[in-house]
Amino acid sequence: MVWPRRSDVLDIVKPATVIAWHRKGFRFYRCWRSSPQGGRPRVREEIRNLIRKMKRENAGWGAPKIHGELLKLGFNISERTVARYLRGLRPRTRKHDQCWKAFLANHREAIVAFDFFAVPTLTFQLLYAFVIIEHGRRKILHCNVTAHPTSEWVVQQLKEAFPEADPYRYVIFDHDSKFNVEVIQLLTATGLQPKRTSIQAPWQNGTAERWVGSCRRELLDHIIPLNERHLRRLLREYVSYYNDDRIHDALNKDTPHRRRVEQRPLPAASIISQSRLGGLHHRYSWNVAA
Repeated sequence: MVWPRRSDVLDIVKPATVIAWHRKGFRFYRCWRSSPQGGRPRVREEIRNLIRKMKRENAGWGAPKIHGELLKLGFNISERTVARYLRGLRPRTRKHDQCWKAFLANHREAIVAFDFFAVPTLTFQLLYAFVIIEHGRRKILHCNVTAHPTSEWVVQQLKEAFPEADPYRYVIFDHDSKFNVEVIQLLTATGLQPKRTSIQAPWQNGTAERWVGSCRRELLDHIIPLNERHLRRLLREYVSYYNDDRIHDALNKDTPHRRRVEQRPLPAASIISQSRLGGLHHRYSWNVAA
């Protein structure tokens, strides 16, 4: 006999182990048969991306409406397939958020917003800057500074900024405790409709928040205010630069006050730079040599 103890080696692999291997192999086989090479064909990536896009951009749309749009675009797909794919999508945006985005887009020209942001001084005193911005042209309507923000102070700022509401209709602000009943009553009496943002949703007041970020990056990150008077002067200079000189992508490379295009007056004309904010920024224009 060539291998007299071969039966001892075979005893190492028990029948239960062989059965387990077989079942595992069968599961692999079934997965292979269910893959795209065998079984129902997968939905093309183009259609999957389109379903995702339609769901994201249209609040309340389900499988029937999305399926109808796909049919109108010439895609031959069943409504059941669309429904099955929608079940696998994670909801990214709530219906309320979609409605808020639509409100901001549809009423942009009639919306203003305001907000507070804190600025420390050289002596670590905390000052509070208050800004009111127009959504349509991103124009700063009012800006002021105080060391003691109260609702009475906010009311006074609003009176100065809005002697009358026209042409604005809505005003957006957050849940700051300083924006209390007195503030809301003044806004209503002026003809403005108050619109509070949701809690912990700063993007709903994104235009004002974006301006605060720009102000920090372009000014406050480079200087240390000495006191309230110094900060007020700096912010007013920045507001003037922001409204008159600073180019905005959202305004098609224009400024809130519609900066005119300067054509070269003469072939010999040269470009000069005009300092803004102590040299942090500049404005460029043509200079005719004498």
